[in-house]
Amino acid sequence: MGRYACVLFVIGALCVHYLPVLPFDPGAHWWVIAVSAPEAVAALWVSATRHRAYPKGALGRMIDVARIGILGLSAFIIGVAYVGAQAHHRLADRLDDRHHDAVTRLNVLIDSLPVDRDTSRRVDVTALPGQVGGIPQRLRISWYAPPTGTAALPALVPGEVWRMALLLRRPHAAINPHLRDGEAAMFAQGIRALGTVRGRPHRIDVRPWESPAVIIARARHHIRERMRAAIGDRRYGGVLIALAIGDQAGVAREDWDVFNRSGITHLVSISGMHVTLMAGLVAAGAGWLWRRARWCRVGFCEVVPARQVMALAALMLAAAYCLLAGWGIPAQRTFFMLAVLGSATLAGVPLSMSRALALAAVAVVIGDPWAPLSTGFWLSFGAVAVLLRVALGTPITRFPSKETWPERLLRIGVRWRQAAHVQGMITLGLMPPLAILIHQISLVSPMANAVAIPVVSLLVTPLALAVAVLSVVPGMHMLASAAGWAAHLLFEWTMIPVSALASSSWSAVGIAAAPAWAAVLALVGVGYGTLPQGWPARHWAWLLMTPLLFARPERPEEGDWRMTALDVGQGAAIVIETATATTVYDVGPKHRNGTDAGERVLVPYLRARGIRRIDRLVVSHADLDHAGGLRAVLKSVPVDTAYASFDVAQQVVREVAREDAANAQGSLSEPTPLPMNIAPCLAGEAWDQDGVRFRFIHPRPLGESSRKPRKVDGNAESCVLVIEGAHHKAVLPGDVGVAQERQLLDVGQVDVVLAGHHGSATSSSRAWTEALRPSHVIVQAGYLNRFRHPANVVVNRWRQVGAQVARTDRDGAITVMSSVAGLVAVGERSMARRYWR
Repeated sequence: MGRYACVLFVIGALCVHYLPVLPFDPGAHWWVIAVSAPEAVAALWVSATRHRAYPKGALGRMIDVARIGILGLSAFIIGVAYVGAQAHHRLADRLDDRHHDAVTRLNVLIDSLPVDRDTSRRVDVTALPGQVGGIPQRLRISWYAPPTGTAALPALVPGEVWRMALLLRRPHAAINPHLRDGEAAMFAQGIRALGTVRGRPHRIDVRPWESPAVIIARARHHIRERMRAAIGDRRYGGVLIALAIGDQAGVAREDWDVFNRSGITHLVSISGMHVTLMAGLVAAGAGWLWRRARWCRVGFCEVVPARQVMALAALMLAAAYCLLAGWGIPAQRTFFMLAVLGSATLAGVPLSMSRALALAAVAVVIGDPWAPLSTGFWLSFGAVAVLLRVALGTPITRFPSKETWPERLLRIGVRWRQAAHVQGMITLGLMPPLAILIHQISLVSPMANAVAIPVVSLLVTPLALAVAVLSVVPGMHMLASAAGWAAHLLFEWTMIPVSALASSSWSAVGIAAAPAWAAVLALVGVGYGTLPQGWPARHWAWLLMTPLLFARPERPEEGDWRMTALDVGQGAAIVIETATATTVYDVGPKHRNGTDAGERVLVPYLRARGIRRIDRLVVSHADLDHAGGLRAVLKSVPVDTAYASFDVAQQVVREVAREDAANAQGSLSEPTPLPMNIAPCLAGEAWDQDGVRFRFIHPRPLGESSRKPRKVDGNAESCVLVIEGAHHKAVLPGDVGVAQERQLLDVGQVDVVLAGHHGSATSSSRAWTEALRPSHVIVQAGYLNRFRHPANVVVNRWRQVGAQVARTDRDGAITVMSSVAGLVAVGERSMARRYWR
């Protein structure tokens, strides 16, 4: 019953985060908890005393139903009320309107581990009290070096107090269907304002003992700097630092892709496995010493049992390791599980692992009410739950104490078979959450983990911790360097077979977003399939995952089309779907931190929509806000035909050279597959697909050289694409200006148009708006972008001709569906409303 109540408490906490508004009034939550708690305690008391004087027959069954219902409902309501109260408190800590998008001078205390890059710094800080009113407590600061400056940015150290002029804004992130919600992540971390440094900040004080958070962050920073000096610039140095202190900023994006495709991501961070392993080693050492320690001929274990000393030592090591690791979700889960089991051991109370896991989940949610929003929460607890179910259902094979060589070989074979069985079951059990949360599963995960788990867990992680310890001990730099060299060599050797597995075309498969009923059915199948032997049709339960794994989102009918203008910031990326084909128009911008919208938004969206091949790729022009994600898309999704106003192959070569020059680790980029066919997007080019006609109306052919790539790149040469279905018509003009629009007025009236040049005043002339007279206009622009797109005059022109204007910076991704029933345009923010937005 206790486990049942814990699960419903967590479910209640999760449900709050999917509400558009918070339940109850701000002051009513604690009253709701005070009313619901006695009912839950009473139901638990009845369950505990059930064996004494309990009614039989129908009355007993009615009492059973009542107590189970009361306990479940009370636990659920308590979870809702507790998280609601915490959410109301956090919502009240907001940035005042007068400070939004304005420069404010503040004194801030650095109390987290900074993310240092060559040309930027990013760190979460606390605004010191007693300053300007209307400033939230937690801020995320970004400091960029001037593009033409030569002076390097100073290092930021936890415990320092800086005086900064900050351009403050409320947290904002891109909102796209099926993709990660960045605003939710910032809200969960308590970040209630974003600040960009202006001018030259000044360090005004150092407070190394200001708070426990500062002390821990300062220790982590000190260890990280010493480990960097000991490891040097080796390829996987960032992985060793991540294994020691949980700082993953130094791990290359290319390596993350390999880890994800091979299914070993959990090994290259401080996972519960690593914490448990280290705690077990310390507990074993403490027990060995305690059993042999004596004082005045009295053994220590005669006074205090060695088992209790081992539990206390394991708990202390786990607490220190988890704090040093940054207190992530897997570390929290492991610590609370060990705390519950250790407390039960110290108190002499027997407690099952499943009860410890349930209590740990409640403890994590109480400490961090937004933990259920993270993918790591469900993967961490799900993996342990599956492992416990499989372990309980696996019979123990006993062998004689004295073995012959054949019997010893047989024992080894049995142990390997059992390990393979457990790993296979974990892989199957995690398929539904992986498919639901990240829309991708690794098929090579069992093989990659069989290679990586023993090496990383038993050798690399202890050596990484040895580097961390030795690097801060005076006079041990040589030993720290030697340990770092050995750890890196072992991990590098391990990555040879793992990278080979990840590079195969079948290493990972994308899973399309499925309906809720398919997800529930798959989770039921995992729960029943992992039951112990003896349950009827247990093995057939795995087939319940089939609807989830093979679901395909609904496609338009013949002659209809679906267009999604993704929220990619200041750039463009549009996906057009017909009954059987997919056309992509532009691939999103390249960001100054090295990432691009193709990798972060476009490719994951295609995966979630079940699109594994792009039939037509159109890149309007070579500017990085439209073509920045080209290489990432070509690397991830096969493309049949590409149209562009520039040389696509040459653009990819330049991008590869730029990335290789910026790669500090010296590794060369892998070759990028090019489309099967490449052609210029000249006016007159057209194709029909599923009853929908696509045609280019700009740029114009240049006489005999019309079949060659054009030499002039720029906004004026943008590919202008017209989409004509059975019922509605759309125009995508790229960044063409007013001069080009005058040449295209004969396109006639349309239903949907993309505002040219992100709504700039250099496009969308009055003649153009009056000629097209659309019912819907889409503006793809970045939130509070420095160009101030879209211009108010442009928005007013479109509205004057009767168009509804949708903006990705305010509405999130815009989805337009054309069918015989009519034209529907919806924004993702209105479709997925949340209380923190």
